[in-house]
Amino acid sequence: MASVSLKHIYKKYPGGVTAVSDFCLEIKDKEFIILVGPSGCGKSTTLRMIAGLEEISEGELFIGDKIVNDVAPKDRDIAMVFQNYALYPHMTVFENMAFGLKLRKVPKEEIKRKVEEAARVLDIAHLLDRRPAALSGGQRQRVALGRAIVRQPKVFLLDEPLSNLDAKLRTQMRTELTKLHTRLATTFIYVTHDQVEAMTMATRIVVMKDGLIQQVDSPQKLYDYPVNMFVAGFIGTPQMNFINGTIEKNKGEDDVYFCFGKNKLRLPKEKIEDGQLDEYIGKEVVAGIRPECIHDDPMQLEKFAEWVVPAHVDVTELMGSCIYLYLVSEEQNLIANVDAHSKSEVDTDIKVALDVTRLHIFDKDTEKCIVH
Repeated sequence: MASVSLKHIYKKYPGGVTAVSDFCLEIKDKEFIILVGPSGCGKSTTLRMIAGLEEISEGELFIGDKIVNDVAPKDRDIAMVFQNYALYPHMTVFENMAFGLKLRKVPKEEIKRKVEEAARVLDIAHLLDRRPAALSGGQRQRVALGRAIVRQPKVFLLDEPLSNLDAKLRTQMRTELTKLHTRLATTFIYVTHDQVEAMTMATRIVVMKDGLIQQVDSPQKLYDYPVNMFVAGFIGTPQMNFINGTIEKNKGEDDVYFCFGKNKLRLPKEKIEDGQLDEYIGKEVVAGIRPECIHDDPMQLEKFAEWVVPAHVDVTELMGSCIYLYLVSEEQNLIANVDAHSKSEVDTDIKVALDVTRLHIFDKDTEKCIVH
């Protein structure tokens, strides 16, 4: 098993295109690290540099305590699982899983033992004689994982392995991968653009944008304490609401308010006690609030009475366990995640309470978070 260390890694292509900039990350042994971000942010390029499939332009890459910049992919003791499975169609499941071991001239008995053990772990022992064409998408994905497992690598690299599966199967495979990581007790580095996959499986998440790391943290800390508007908007479904407004303070008073339109919300003491908002008095800022922190039921309206604002309901979406309300308040669009038995109806004017204790305030220019 091994740690992975990326020190000031750059990937530059001819013509001056920089895909990855100053990437620094220490991945501990047995961690499940997920690189997440929109298409083109550099996450797959980073994974391919770890695998040795892309050359590193600058920086140092260590697997364990060995620098591997110039080590061939086959000698890095890693295994990669691709989005398209990359199975040989003319070979059986057994032959696909055994192929890498055969190339390494592993004895036949050992190959048989390793393949059967991996097949049992992945619940595909009954499929060993079939060819890929006779398998479902989920089964093919398991075979691709099995082929990686039999190698017993120090590090598993997974590049969007679930993106070709349907929604139900993807959910099931997320659980399977989490169990597999626990069972194998090895290092997983996983790339996805799906933040739900990242939130549900990762030990730590690396959020990337334009080749740069935005934030590295545990899923819950990323959700609760995003460092900027990009991370705040990328992590969470539906995404965080952003409200343009100003920070105001009445002369001779200690209270500080966030104001948008006619709405004036007093900020709790813990949001202002360290004085970080002092320089923003009278200036424009952006407030962020999660959909589940906007309430329409009477009990919450009473609980957060001083933070109630009027809103117009544009659209409602019943999700089964909850309802998404698409609202407009003072020309600002908001999404609220409310109880499935909500009485709010389309094209009506209602009152909603904002839980301002969970409000984030961002600098409008830098988009960095000032107050959580």
